[in-house]
Amino acid sequence: MFANVIMLSTMLSMNGHLPPLIPWQGKSLQLIQNSGPLTTDFELSDGEASPTYEDTMKFVDRLIAANPTQFSSTTIGESFGKREIKMIVASENGQFSANMIKSNGKPTILIQAGIHSGEIDGKDAGFMLLRDIATGKRRDLLSKANILFIPILNVDGHERRSKFNRINQRGPIEMGFRTNGNNLNLNRDYTKVDTPEVKAVLQVINSYNPDLYVDVHVTDGADYQYDITYGYTPAFASESPKIASVLEEKFQPHIDNTLSQQGHTPGPLVFVMNKREFKEGLVGWIAAPRFSNGWGDIANVPSILVENHSLKPYKQRVLGTYVLLDGAIDALSIHHQALKAATMAEQVTPRELVVERRYAKEPNYIPFKGIKYKRFESALSGQTEVKYLGEAQTYQKLPIYWKKEIVNKVTVPDAFYIPSTYSFIVDKLKIQGIEIDLITTAEPVSNIKQAEVSDYKFDRLPFESRFRVKAEFNYLSVDPKNLEGWYKVSTEQGRGKLATHLLHPEAPDSFFAWGDFQTIFQRTEYVENYALVPYARSMLKDNPKLALEFDKKLREDKNFESDPKARLNWLYSKTPYYDQGYLKYPILMQYKPKQLEVEK
Repeated sequence: MFANVIMLSTMLSMNGHLPPLIPWQGKSLQLIQNSGPLTTDFELSDGEASPTYEDTMKFVDRLIAANPTQFSSTTIGESFGKREIKMIVASENGQFSANMIKSNGKPTILIQAGIHSGEIDGKDAGFMLLRDIATGKRRDLLSKANILFIPILNVDGHERRSKFNRINQRGPIEMGFRTNGNNLNLNRDYTKVDTPEVKAVLQVINSYNPDLYVDVHVTDGADYQYDITYGYTPAFASESPKIASVLEEKFQPHIDNTLSQQGHTPGPLVFVMNKREFKEGLVGWIAAPRFSNGWGDIANVPSILVENHSLKPYKQRVLGTYVLLDGAIDALSIHHQALKAATMAEQVTPRELVVERRYAKEPNYIPFKGIKYKRFESALSGQTEVKYLGEAQTYQKLPIYWKKEIVNKVTVPDAFYIPSTYSFIVDKLKIQGIEIDLITTAEPVSNIKQAEVSDYKFDRLPFESRFRVKAEFNYLSVDPKNLEGWYKVSTEQGRGKLATHLLHPEAPDSFFAWGDFQTIFQRTEYVENYALVPYARSMLKDNPKLALEFDKKLREDKNFESDPKARLNWLYSKTPYYDQGYLKYPILMQYKPKQLEVEK
């Protein structure tokens, strides 16, 4: 008890820099258990603490031992730090294998906690929920759905524990770190798949085919009244709008009502445009495929991103997460047929795909439960700052700028063709659950385009260990080509949209953009001027059209005219000796004849 008093005192003193709280006494406080062998560390600490990795794994073992007929655990992967990533499988009839889960007639929910392990609410909420199932208090939940629960995904970051990891978050007393042991953000890795943690999650999704994927986080940002915010890609910006509509029209009202009945205040997943002037409005973020919920939208995996409000006490957030998961399971049991039908309908790949959006210039308006604040001139920052006052302020019409304007959309190829030398790309596609065929015949393939980089720029600094690249392209027609030994990725498959985002070089989360093809930017064969000059003279003599093009460039481009190296490089590029792979994207794209008419 004395230790708990010390911890609480330390936490209160540490939180003295945070805005004042609106008092909360929700009905969900009744969910807390104060004694018993399966009482969680969270409950024993009066909602202030979260257990270490070692103690978490011990609790997993105790859960399984308490109800081995309905609970099982499996290791889904291992971190770079050699820690096991565990998943609990809960099934009413003890059917734990992936095939059994998929065929037992119940929908399946995948609950993921600790992808950012400082944001660990989902772990302690999930343990309480599973404990109540194991002890018979909430066994009804397994009559509604199968449950897959990953208590800690970022197991290495979880053990970089500290009282000082998140300055704007109220609890737990010690929390893990945002990134993994290699300082990689797992929630930026769903397309490039560099981390064993995300590879493990994708393997779970591919094996168990969950009907709903819930990823639990905690916010950064401003103060407001909502304690539990969550969302998904809205239908107007979704590449799986039928799924989004079911989540919006059927799941959200049910989950919101469940939360409200238990004394929580559910809110939309939005962010503040100007953190120093709240009333300027909100931004409606649309997740790219590198994020869990953005990936889910592209991959036809119904996904909900939970962002609990960091400024609310840990106890309140964890209890709210319990209630949200309870409501999501209930909603899934009621509406899983509608969700499954929407998921099946989204298996068709469209002919055009939006790959990039920007925020709208004109806002929509929504009611919003904010917190009163005042602005002041800070002598420390030298600018106007904001201080939240801990009093409710409701906005009837707050501007919200959605990321809905289309920047770029591409014509979806009928198929992509990958040379065998890029088999590591094939391996990544397999991790993503994308179907691939090895070409075993020598029959020429027609209607092919190849992207040629016309301009490019690498990022100045690395991002997630990669030097990303932005480029512009010309698209060249390729003569019918024997592709025996290559790999074919048809876009007429369930994850055809995802395949396009990964393989089309214009997509911002493609393998190309992440830097998997940097070798095309280097030339490895060279020319000697004593050989090039006489060859180029003969070439221009034999090709009057090319000679006129060279003369025109000399007249119109003074920099070119005065730069011997540029002149000789230009001439070299027109010879058959020039590297034909330089600046050429090696993955070929096949289009149906009608598509070729509109493709650049």
